[in-house]
Amino acid sequence: MRHSQIKAFHHVALLGGFSRAAEAMNLTQPAISEQVRKLEQDHDILLFTRAHKRVTLTPAGEDLFRLSKQYFSTETQIAEFLNEARSAVSGTLRIIADSAHHVTAILTRFRKRYPQVQVSLRTGNTGEVLNALRSYDADIGVAGSLSPGRDMDIVNLGATEITGFAARGLLPPGTRSLSLQDLGNWPLIFRESGSKTRQKLQEQALKQGITLTPAIEAEGRETVRELVASGAGIGFVSMAEFGHDTRLVRLPLSDIDITMGETIACLGQRRDVKVIRAFMTMARAA
Repeated sequence: MRHSQIKAFHHVALLGGFSRAAEAMNLTQPAISEQVRKLEQDHDILLFTRAHKRVTLTPAGEDLFRLSKQYFSTETQIAEFLNEARSAVSGTLRIIADSAHHVTAILTRFRKRYPQVQVSLRTGNTGEVLNALRSYDADIGVAGSLSPGRDMDIVNLGATEITGFAARGLLPPGTRSLSLQDLGNWPLIFRESGSKTRQKLQEQALKQGITLTPAIEAEGRETVRELVASGAGIGFVSMAEFGHDTRLVRLPLSDIDITMGETIACLGQRRDVKVIRAFMTMARAA
């Protein structure tokens, strides 16, 4: 196995094609193709299926890609360690958050201090956040869990209660709260499976012999908010994420007391990547 072969494979898998990999590596496409072909031949393994000018990772290719992401992340850490004294924090920082609300203030301060860092921010539920960190598809995660796993380095953001909310005017005048039994009389809007808020609410309901079934299942917290604001039903969120929206009214849940914890997390074995370390240090200071 040669480093150049693994590097060629990694770039093809990462960028989705031989031409893109060749461009990124400043090599010719035949050179990239030969490196991958030799890797497959030397180890009697098929890493890509090639059809209609498209390449797709085989199951073996998927396994190797997971390892190559770890390999090149470690290579980056080594390079950063060796250049620590003379280089500024730069590069890219990929953040995935179950709610951007928890990270925006820290991110603003981070960008002011490290303007050379390019940041990407996307949303996902807690399960997607942790999977992205563990598969090296994100650097920083914001997750609805105070104990995301021993493999994570975390900053605890605390916990707030889970509350219901609805469009102003949807419920009868004078309604100030709802019981779990009351919820059965209204269409419920839940996030997709993997949402920690949904999981906790349904677990508490089942303890009382109540099954909560969504009328609408929506992907992402903002989608839920807009559906609720349109009058489509009742949604659920932690108080820290409820915010200020004049279209909505908060509806505390009267017969249960459940909270949602939030953490900023990175994969423990990547805590010393310079840009990750800089962000986590700022998060702890905040």
